[in-house]
Amino acid sequence: MRVLIRDVPANVGSTVTVSGWIHRIRELGAVSFVLVRDRTGIVQVVYEGGVEFTLESVVTIFGDVVENPKAPGGFEVKATHTDVLAPAVADLPIAVNQDPDAVGIDAILDNRIVSLRNPKIRSIFTVQSTILRLFAEFLRSEQFTEIKTSKLIGTGTEGGTGLFSVQYFDDTVYLAQSPQFYKQTMVASGLERVFEIGAAYRAEKHDTPRHLNEYVSLDVEMAFIENENDLMDLECRLLQHIVAGVNTEHHDILESWGIEPVDPEAIERIPRISHDDAKEIVSTALGRRVFELNPESERVLSDWARTEHGIDAVFVHGFPRKKRPFYTYPDGLKTRSFDLIFRGLEITTGGQRIHEYAMLRDTLPKFGLTENGLADYMQIFRYGCPPHGGFAIGLERLTQKLLGLQNVKEASLFPRDRRRTRP
Repeated sequence: MRVLIRDVPANVGSTVTVSGWIHRIRELGAVSFVLVRDRTGIVQVVYEGGVEFTLESVVTIFGDVVENPKAPGGFEVKATHTDVLAPAVADLPIAVNQDPDAVGIDAILDNRIVSLRNPKIRSIFTVQSTILRLFAEFLRSEQFTEIKTSKLIGTGTEGGTGLFSVQYFDDTVYLAQSPQFYKQTMVASGLERVFEIGAAYRAEKHDTPRHLNEYVSLDVEMAFIENENDLMDLECRLLQHIVAGVNTEHHDILESWGIEPVDPEAIERIPRISHDDAKEIVSTALGRRVFELNPESERVLSDWARTEHGIDAVFVHGFPRKKRPFYTYPDGLKTRSFDLIFRGLEITTGGQRIHEYAMLRDTLPKFGLTENGLADYMQIFRYGCPPHGGFAIGLERLTQKLLGLQNVKEASLFPRDRRRTRP
């Protein structure tokens, strides 16, 4: 029976069967040291003489477990027999056993099929899987219902820009920018609290370390709120749950990436500042007048929050109406909306939505929209909808910042941007 590599130390003095990939080979004439990895770790296997298999070949090894303080983990397997289940060709396009920091991002992504075998790169998605589980786990504990909605839509609820068109039989439809319409529909249906984990698409011609054209959106919508503070309170509790879980389950991965874990208790100290105050803070720090918040501003605000509040995260609320979608609840010339900036990057956008039919109908012309053009959306409110709001977290951006990655594309299994549509 196969023994996972993490369980090899528990079998000292026994004969075991381990299966995995050939990670590294060091031949010294009379003896060869081979590192073999599986999903749980790496073990040293000792052979008499040389070996005939290549790096990344898939093997099953039979051998005896012995202690060796010089071996990785203090144990090794003395091989008695090896079955090569699938030999690998010798000309690997990228070194799987190399530190990915020594390889450029383009080489990593161009050879994604192979680079994902690198244990450090693969650990990104181990953490990401845990984030997904903790996100859903927390919301279910708060009586939220998970939904799955269509990604093919007839029109965009956030306007007609930034949409990818798709030929759908004899019609043209679009890839959804968000599940906004459907989230609000389900809130109004009586579920009251819903969440979705799904792909979102933005046809924006960016080519930066912070943008993807296809990403995973962690969406939340909640009824019977008073204002956007209820949503920020919810997100703080949600992030505390995620951060605590990642710290506990993956402290070794965080250490391997050289990133300081976020203190879950510090999340309670995340400051909430108005959009106007945010511009003043940035203007003072930069020594020049700032009229719009941009990526540089986000970095400045994170530094300010770390200095003043002990956590490099900040909620910015009260954005001007022209900066938010038409459905955002107005508050004079401002809106009941917010962004969460974390470690120099906006990872969340959210806010209270307009729930009154008359208010929404009066708002549409101000954004160049018509009731006929949004007929399906307007039905949500024509027949009664409770006060509600929500937010969306970019999974890849959250993963990027929890691990200290330089480029958001590193946190996407198969990133899609302006240049990349494969593998």
